[in-house]
Amino acid sequence: MHNVQPDPTSERFVSRLARLDPGDRARLKRNAGKTLAEARDVLALFYSLLPPGVTPAPEWAYFLVATLYPLTGSTSGSDLGAALRRARTAFNAKGLDRRMEYLLDADSAQLPFRLRQAVRFLASNRVRVDWPLLLRNLLAWNHPDRYVQQRWARSYFAGTTTSNKED
Repeated sequence: MHNVQPDPTSERFVSRLARLDPGDRARLKRNAGKTLAEARDVLALFYSLLPPGVTPAPEWAYFLVATLYPLTGSTSGSDLGAALRRARTAFNAKGLDRRMEYLLDADSAQLPFRLRQAVRFLASNRVRVDWPLLLRNLLAWNHPDRYVQQRWARSYFAGTTTSNKED
């Protein structure tokens, strides 16, 4: 069992993103899908948003969420698999299923690109993203049990959402 409990740090971070002005959102958006090393013109902004106590190791996940957040900016209560499932139609099912498989198999290097594609797709279909939950999921992406990937796959392919508190 792997718990994905609400976390005040991720909630605080997303709250700070929500208060950004349009110019700062645009700067972050231009870096969507890039790594911290590839980032241009946003490092000072990003580090000013980062809550105290966040160590360097998970900064990649915070940066990824910060740059993807301006694409949709809204929040819902389900994982990314369930969000993509809501956007799935008979017309896009085959391609979206394939994209979901690639996303689930993505390693840390591929994840920013694959996730940016998924979030842009959700934004174009007006499906909301639960940003604090996505951040917590990204922080656990490399867990040896791959429980985040399993939860997203279950939510998407089986069409059932798992409680954030139990697996």
